[in-house]
Amino acid sequence: MDELTQALSASFAVSSDPNSTAAPHPRMAQYKTKYSVLEQSERRRRFLDLQKTKRLNYVNHARRLAEGDWTGPDSDGEEQEKEEKGAEKLSGEEDDSMEVEERRKLPKYYANQLMLSEWLVDVPADLDSDWLMVVCPVGKRSLIVASKGSTAAYTKSGYCVNRFPSLMPGGNRHNSAMGKDYTILDCIYSEVDRTYYILDVMCWRGHPVYDCPTEFRFYWLQSKVEEAEGLAEVAKRNPFRFVSLQSSSCSAESIREALAAQYSFKVDGLLFYHRQTHYTPGSTPLVGWLRPYMVTDILGIAMPECPLTTKPDYASHQLQQIREHKKTSSEVRPADLNGRYELEHLSTPDQGGGGDRLHGELNHSEGASC
Repeated sequence: MDELTQALSASFAVSSDPNSTAAPHPRMAQYKTKYSVLEQSERRRRFLDLQKTKRLNYVNHARRLAEGDWTGPDSDGEEQEKEEKGAEKLSGEEDDSMEVEERRKLPKYYANQLMLSEWLVDVPADLDSDWLMVVCPVGKRSLIVASKGSTAAYTKSGYCVNRFPSLMPGGNRHNSAMGKDYTILDCIYSEVDRTYYILDVMCWRGHPVYDCPTEFRFYWLQSKVEEAEGLAEVAKRNPFRFVSLQSSSCSAESIREALAAQYSFKVDGLLFYHRQTHYTPGSTPLVGWLRPYMVTDILGIAMPECPLTTKPDYASHQLQQIREHKKTSSEVRPADLNGRYELEHLSTPDQGGGGDRLHGELNHSEGASC
């Protein structure tokens, strides 16, 4: 488990994360970024090379997430507990003991389990052939774990915010198969629709697909959701709808059609996935993020005038909003060591009551996707 933890943590963006969606898009911001646009392209190449050689024990990792069992011989849970006890003994002050106790209560294991995007800065030359696009709804990014007869929803920071039955394999006591079936999904939860929009799949019915390419994961997800009856309907054993999001190619025509289409949800943005990337927890340059109105400026694709491509008034004030509502820092800090996120992306102003008020990180899907 140590090898897995180290490898996963290596991909987490804790401090200076280039092209982080916690800041304005580098091309939109009125300042010179310290990162070269060429660096994103180079990091993509290195990420693809690295995943060819890395072979992690995702079967064991998925099982631990599903069962909540982190006390095995390859777990670092006991070692961490010993370190914390030692810290308590070394500290004779009550405040220090309280701090150690607080650290122990943090959601260590379920934090940072989602694959997050970067702003799409360096447009890939193979965008139309080797990338897929997903139109994302406004919502809260959620890690869904269906296991042992119940379904749990976790925030990106690892806090369990809801537990309920579902028709996912392992999601209710009638289909749990003695705990052998479990499912792990990357979702966007819409409170308005009471719907979990499925963005990606990491494990289905006990079969992990972390190390499978995006193209296969998306295909497998669609086929499994179609096989499962009743997921998209609200029922006693399925109080929330589960709907898989559709992907499309990144050809100019496909992007135009996607932005001109009508959706049952409010669109937040576009995620661009490299077809060959594995599901890697943490921020990765192999997943890009754009607001719909940025497509023409960033991708250089002429878009028809429609609601999604209309540039909002606040677009030109992104940097100013970030500085007003967040602490000034010379570094982008998507997450601290305890997995707490400051701001996952530039939040959209609340159009309902006061145009400049920003929603918090949990009110948007890219508080998810980044």
